[in-house]
Amino acid sequence: MKTLKTEAARRILILDGAMGTMIQQYQLTETDFRGTRFGDLPGQQQGNNDLLCLSRPDLIGEIHEKYLKAGADILETNTFNANRISLQDYHAAHLVSELNLAAARLARAVADRYSTPDKPRFVAGSVGPTNKTSSMSPDVNNPALRAVTFDQLAAAYQEQMTALLAGGVDALLIETIFDTLNAKAALFAAEEAMKASGRKVPLMLSVTVADAGGRTLSGQTLDAFVASVSHADLFSIGLNCSFGASRLKPFLQQLAAHTPYYISAYPNAGLPNSLGAYDQSPEEMAHEVSEYIREGLVNIIGGCCGTTDAYIAQYPALIAGAAPHQPAARPDKLRLSGLEMLEVSPEKNFINVGERCNVAGSRKFLRLINEKKYDEALRIARAQVEDGAQLLDINMDDGLLDAASEMVNFLNLIASEPDIARVPLMIDSSTWEVLEAGLKCVQGKSVVNSISLKEGEAKFLEQARLIRRYGAAVVVMAFDEQGQADTAERKIAVCTRAYRLLTSPEVGFPPCDIIFDPNILAIATGMEEHNNYAVDFIEATRRIRQTLPGVHVSGGVSNLSFAFRGNNYVREAVHAVFLYHAIAAGMDMGIVNPATSVLYSQLPADLLEIIEDVVLNRRPDAAERLLQRATQSQQPDNGTSGQTHNAAESRTQATVEERLQDALMKGIPDHLEADLHEALKQYPRAVDIIEGPLMAGMNTVGELFGAGKMFLPQVVKTARTMKRAVAILQPYIEAEQTGGETTSAGKVLMATVKGDVHDIGKNIAAVVMACNGYEIVDLGVMVPAETILQRAREEQVDMIGLSGLITPSLEEMTHVAAELEKAGFDIPLLIGGATTSPLHTALKIAPAYHAPVVHLKDASQNAVVAARLMNAGEREAFARELEAGYTRLRAQHQSKSSATVSLEAARQNKLNLF
Repeated sequence: MKTLKTEAARRILILDGAMGTMIQQYQLTETDFRGTRFGDLPGQQQGNNDLLCLSRPDLIGEIHEKYLKAGADILETNTFNANRISLQDYHAAHLVSELNLAAARLARAVADRYSTPDKPRFVAGSVGPTNKTSSMSPDVNNPALRAVTFDQLAAAYQEQMTALLAGGVDALLIETIFDTLNAKAALFAAEEAMKASGRKVPLMLSVTVADAGGRTLSGQTLDAFVASVSHADLFSIGLNCSFGASRLKPFLQQLAAHTPYYISAYPNAGLPNSLGAYDQSPEEMAHEVSEYIREGLVNIIGGCCGTTDAYIAQYPALIAGAAPHQPAARPDKLRLSGLEMLEVSPEKNFINVGERCNVAGSRKFLRLINEKKYDEALRIARAQVEDGAQLLDINMDDGLLDAASEMVNFLNLIASEPDIARVPLMIDSSTWEVLEAGLKCVQGKSVVNSISLKEGEAKFLEQARLIRRYGAAVVVMAFDEQGQADTAERKIAVCTRAYRLLTSPEVGFPPCDIIFDPNILAIATGMEEHNNYAVDFIEATRRIRQTLPGVHVSGGVSNLSFAFRGNNYVREAVHAVFLYHAIAAGMDMGIVNPATSVLYSQLPADLLEIIEDVVLNRRPDAAERLLQRATQSQQPDNGTSGQTHNAAESRTQATVEERLQDALMKGIPDHLEADLHEALKQYPRAVDIIEGPLMAGMNTVGELFGAGKMFLPQVVKTARTMKRAVAILQPYIEAEQTGGETTSAGKVLMATVKGDVHDIGKNIAAVVMACNGYEIVDLGVMVPAETILQRAREEQVDMIGLSGLITPSLEEMTHVAAELEKAGFDIPLLIGGATTSPLHTALKIAPAYHAPVVHLKDASQNAVVAARLMNAGEREAFARELEAGYTRLRAQHQSKSSATVSLEAARQNKLNLF
């Protein structure tokens, strides 16, 4: 028997067009909508399209038939607003079950009449978003307010879906999603409805983007949206409404490239005119849709606003003989999301979870919550994100607080602050009711912290299943019925048992969504039995990562140094040493203070030795020695705990180059302006300071980050300090360029690619190139491919520079290169950014574009590389060097040998590539 799943694997399927547009053509009156039955229904019913399934089933059946005659394989039921929440506006909520049952049976009957063995017809139950949003407040003066709750949405959706399933639909289509939390409630309800009805059908999702940047109305990027719903057993995911086919295409390409599901698309018939009508003809829309087919982007194609059977009738010819889209591989990495996606990958080294929004760990935060000073509490959250926290831990566990209420309130407030809400959240509580309350008010994919086997397997499994259904990852504590695991062997045994339970078919947790916390316990307490706690954690971490594939390891780092409360410098020094060794063993996440300025690499040798004696339990008197040293290193808790006593003396003895590099490494700009003015007296040009000591400092930071001796928040602080240094020097650079005739060395377009907001490298490169006579067209950050191509044509640039920091930017750069190739460009492409690599350039970007593609290790090389590319005599030879280098890299990659690439000789105008 041919099913929706078997047919989608075999060919492209056609979904019908807009129901509302077809109904409008009949010019129905209020009497038509009411029919003979609903004359006494209060209020106006004209516009209540779903009611027509009961008052005018003949008309809805006729529309279904028109779409099937046009070639549709899938009919949608006329139930877009047929839920209790939306129908309340028409005083028709009591009709939900009857209406959905009738709609499903009506579509089913028509589909069955047109089905043949060769061309079966299917029915998708249409489930709209409701007219309320659960992620945003309806009152600008009360950002924590919600017009509807997760539970109310789930109940309304379940009622609707149960009736649709009873009516015989082949799939449930949750469509026109503008708020991901609404969609998560619908997914939760779908599972309940299918379980209650005893019918399991494919789940289809279709999201609508609200702006040209590709975000939903509730603010999520498409990648974040996909991460948020990835827990569900989805058949397809796609886009509808929003724009016409051409403007929807870049977002469809993004989905198709990274999503492990079938892809659907049903765009509008262009954009509405001033009267709300759609002017694009069926032929014009078909021409745009044909690109979807030709490029293998879709499995299901249909039409939304403005489309009719005439539009759908264009599709059979388009899909004849066309191959359906092949879904991407399912990701094996942890993907979390706030408004943006965070992928936990080895390239990120260590994920910092901000610790300060915890009433149990911060007296200040507790006081602010107690006093209802939420604006100040939000400032703490914002500061952590600005300091580099990649997740935020939120904990409201205090005996004097209503923890569940405070958790919901604060999470709702965070949702109203995009600069905070962009990062994923860790919902932290020892009480299940608080965790569940938090899960019901976050649209992104969050982390639950935590569950354990403390109350036995039954409770553990019940909570794990619910966490999975709510769409979260989970922290599992090394705690069982016997208590907290304190030795390495106990930690490993408890985590191994939990892993087997979670990954069993009964629960189905992906290993990458499991984060073990093997208990970071206090050391140097004066109790001998505590001395090995850090060693036990590190050893357990190593064994867990070796024997439980795919999982992550985290922990609350501040627990370790509890014995030294009051001495922040020593505490942070202990944390730096512990993290250095724990990360090497496999710890890849941790609840930390992202603002720390104490670096492992800069600890005094004597203090480092003493702390390592304590952390690694190397000698019996280690704790006493550290205690004695701690009294000598007492620092006031004034935000400068990472500075040593002789900081002022060290500054006077250091050269200006050393002082600048030190400022960058520590991310402390306090003396930056004075040091730069001193450097200006020693260097002939301001740009020489950037290319000299500042770039040297940045390179050192990169090396320390790669070696695990610096962490991302510290790198972020470095980048901010570098940006400030460039801003201070900028007026001097501009002054040096004025006066006299200048000839442009060429015009360069520079952009940070779509999905990435990081611009420090791009900005430095732009300054350096401008100083070397190049005219810069800087498009800023989050720039989509189509904008890059459009501006490159308009400005007639000589080359394009692409930058990015986060891992997905690599794929976006490849996409831009492919679009340049498709559009017939023949200008060089410069590739830069912290996560770009010569190997990626060789394997993906260079093959996508025929013109020279150059990977740059640091921003100061751009001008030298550009000079060779702009020289007609050198460009051809340079291109040959590039391709030879990339060919060697590909060969080394295929043979699994190590491949390193260096452009260090660029400043000497000698590019000894690869």
